[in-house]
Amino acid sequence: MNPNKKPSELSEALLAFRPHYRRAFGFALVCALLVLVPTAYMFEVYGRVVDSRSHMTLAMLTLMVVLAYLVMEVLDWARAETMREAGQGLDRRLAPRVFQAIYESNLRRLGAPSVQPMNDFRTIRDFLHNPVLGAVMEAPVSLVFMMILFLASPALGWAAVAGAVLQVGLAWFNERSTNPPLAEASRAAIGAQQYADGSLRNAEVIESMGMLHDIHRRWMARQQEFLGLQALASDKAGAFQAASKFVQVSLSSLLLGLGGWLILEDALPGGPGMMIVGSVLGGRMLAPLVQLVGQWRTVVNVRVAWGRLEQLLAQVPQRPPAMSLPAPRGLLSVENVIAGAPGSNAPILRGVAFALQPGEVLAVVGPSASGKTTLARLLVGLWPTMSGKVRLDGADVFAWDKLELGPCLGYLPQGVELLEGSLAENIARFGEVDMARVEAAAQAVGLHEFILSLPGGYDSPVGREGAILSGGQRQRVALARAIYGDPVFVVLDEPNSSLDEAGDAALAQAIRSLKARGTTFVVMTHRTSVLAVADKMLVLRDGAQQAFGPRDQVLAALNQAAAQAAPPARAQAPAPQAIGAR
Repeated sequence: MNPNKKPSELSEALLAFRPHYRRAFGFALVCALLVLVPTAYMFEVYGRVVDSRSHMTLAMLTLMVVLAYLVMEVLDWARAETMREAGQGLDRRLAPRVFQAIYESNLRRLGAPSVQPMNDFRTIRDFLHNPVLGAVMEAPVSLVFMMILFLASPALGWAAVAGAVLQVGLAWFNERSTNPPLAEASRAAIGAQQYADGSLRNAEVIESMGMLHDIHRRWMARQQEFLGLQALASDKAGAFQAASKFVQVSLSSLLLGLGGWLILEDALPGGPGMMIVGSVLGGRMLAPLVQLVGQWRTVVNVRVAWGRLEQLLAQVPQRPPAMSLPAPRGLLSVENVIAGAPGSNAPILRGVAFALQPGEVLAVVGPSASGKTTLARLLVGLWPTMSGKVRLDGADVFAWDKLELGPCLGYLPQGVELLEGSLAENIARFGEVDMARVEAAAQAVGLHEFILSLPGGYDSPVGREGAILSGGQRQRVALARAIYGDPVFVVLDEPNSSLDEAGDAALAQAIRSLKARGTTFVVMTHRTSVLAVADKMLVLRDGAQQAFGPRDQVLAALNQAAAQAAPPARAQAPAPQAIGAR
């Protein structure tokens, strides 16, 4: 490892709790030493109580060993509490960062939407108070036990070393044989979960067209792959775990037998007592290694989770604090923008350039796949540009702090998404609910009377993803959310795709009302009803700007171009009367 290399963000977060680790390490060492109390008690009972036949000695020794047990349990509890506090501190420090990384990863489309990184973070956090980590903390005591064995007899010491080497070898082979299938099983499990989540989101389509059998078959294939890999890893890990326990149990007995042979050869100082001590210390010396081998699956899972989470945090670095900017007035300029989806080098928009004054309404038209939705995402700062800039009052929209810009901006995406909560909370963007503003936004889109007709009124829950509302009602709620608080700049992507005539009229009236107060609008649309309120018009085709200017001029140019491109009219056929007269 390069000592000059800066530790990763995840490593820095864990290293911040070094004081907790030191305290827990001290508690673990004392607990590991106190494990020898039963052996000491046994020697004292045989050596003092049996010889002296003193009830008082027995009582005092028993009291001392009970107190030692009590101290051991208190220290073990203190160690667990210390590591639990470290885990909670890590959660407070890193959980918001992980959530932000998941959010931005989904926003930039860097991978399939998933909460797996949060599960990975929970795996790492819970490992802080896992017994495996406690066994690692007790490992230095094993070295002390080994030294004692060497001092008692080099033969006992080398026998213990041989057992330790064998245990380490088992751990290494366990790692080599179980790590690949466990890593593959983890990936297969994530894939199966994502496939199931995607299928559940399309339950209506699956049910209506009888696709359940085939979807279930495909999911079962993924699930069986995961279960097969997991079973393979478990079988291998179980074999190594059994071998590890066999070595530990055998070593204690072998050390006892070796001690007996050394006594017979008059080569063991301390006599029979040291023979028993050697057997006990040999077993205790291997205990941490046995526990590590037995819980190796946990270690592998933590390592895999660590790798995935570290990769995500490196891929989505934390945003630097942005400079505070004054509230915009709605002056929009798009400067020769070339842009595509994040992570792709293929441009979707090429050379788009236009400007809007505060209070102007722009209608963006064009066939499907012309780049309208990509432009909408650029205008609100969701996607970066490859070249060129989108500026609002001269400032780069993408770099603008969204917590600061958000209240001044409204956005209605093509795919309407409502969040679980009440109607009022959704319209108020889940901030502090200002009922006067909420009702004003609902009235502007013609939703107020419908909401009042509900049993809960504005407190009615929308359900998961707005399930209790129709498509048109969801779109109106999302439109009310977009214009809540009178933002100065609003982008609407196909806002009337699910609206009826009354909804179209309410949309047009809402645009006129906010336009009169200085709000700048950009509306992506396939329908001509919005054109009546538009000041300017932008035509896109295959990602390129075909026309931009005042609405009437662009419409006249389009009509003229259509007329020139139309084939010459055929000669009219004779009327039926003329045919009959011949």
